[in-house]
Amino acid sequence: MSVFITFEGGEGAGKTTVLQSVKEQLINQGYEVIATREPGGSVIAEKVRDVILNPDHTEMDERTEALLYAAARRQHLVETVTPKLDEGCIVLCDRFIDSSLVYQGVARGIGVEEVRQMNLFATGGLMPDLTCYVDIEPEVGLKRIEEHKGREYNRLDQEKIDFHLMVRDAYLTLAKQEPIRIQTIDGAQPLDEVVDRTMKVINHYLNKTNSR
Repeated sequence: MSVFITFEGGEGAGKTTVLQSVKEQLINQGYEVIATREPGGSVIAEKVRDVILNPDHTEMDERTEALLYAAARRQHLVETVTPKLDEGCIVLCDRFIDSSLVYQGVARGIGVEEVRQMNLFATGGLMPDLTCYVDIEPEVGLKRIEEHKGREYNRLDQEKIDFHLMVRDAYLTLAKQEPIRIQTIDGAQPLDEVVDRTMKVINHYLNKTNSR
């Protein structure tokens, strides 16, 4: 069964942890599943990730950042996502195009349509079948990051709260624009409840797809 599911959310939303739990449950249900991430997910794309998210690269231009994300995304698709979809796998991806739309398009001020067109060129028009957006207030997410010492500290964590507020507003706007593809999950709930809600959303989609 070939399905492309992405996970989105602001910093500290917990989407990565949710994704891993979802992967385990889907495997237990008998599905062929892989989990991957952006930026990264392939050898070359991981090297681009190191450049983009390096906390020392504070001088990086907004458009350079957006182009690097798109380049990493293209390589990730070619090396990882598309081959696995062709094999009939469920691909779970930690971030995809929506991240670029909100972080670079809105929060960096480049423009949503400009970033959308750049990324549609990079992906050949591929979009997720389903997106689980884990929503949380930025203050809560950033506090989680401070308390979670083992988490990767990256350049986006250095941004002021206003940046993260814009990111959340942009995600909520996207979710209103695409309410079928983008399903909003309340990330403020206990982790097991967030995972349960996410699994209900995904199983509903899979059951509906299987019945066609």
